[in-house]
Amino acid sequence: MKDSILTAEVLEPYAQALLSLAQSQDLTDRFGEDVGAILASFNDSPDMRDFLASPIVNLDAKRSVLHQVFGEQVHPYMQNFLNLLVDRRRIGFLEGICRQYQTLLRKLKQTVLAEVTSAIDLNDDQKNTIRERVKSMTSANQVDIETRIDPDLIGGVIIKVGSQVIDASLRGQLRRISFRLGSST
Repeated sequence: MKDSILTAEVLEPYAQALLSLAQSQDLTDRFGEDVGAILASFNDSPDMRDFLASPIVNLDAKRSVLHQVFGEQVHPYMQNFLNLLVDRRRIGFLEGICRQYQTLLRKLKQTVLAEVTSAIDLNDDQKNTIRERVKSMTSANQVDIETRIDPDLIGGVIIKVGSQVIDASLRGQLRRISFRLGSST
């Protein structure tokens, strides 16, 4: 419940405003790349996320760090948007706003997100095969793939698209075999 309120009242309006700006300037793809870079930097550096969310750190320091990290990497409009979030003391919500922007952009482009968990890194051919299978399952125009590594899977993949989960992992197959053997006795 708390997440839905946060999304509706804080994340959604900022993400929608960013998308509106992107559409008016024909920058939806560029902003999508910028948002991806911001999220990647948060994944690489949780300290940066904590720094930006801290109420103790002054606003000038936050603006300075954002400019140093993203200055030339992101579009000037995106840099202005980041400064706006700092000024309005909403920069702590940046990660959520970026994720919400990605969701809105996927809807706009009729793209689905396939969350793929595998035992090892997937090569490009494997990703393309998954992409094509998901396209045929969902009738989407495009498929974005987000990958995670879980060595406990032993082999195979687990693909999650929306609420649908396809477990083609070795661990899942062993679990199903064990369940069948257990229920037949």
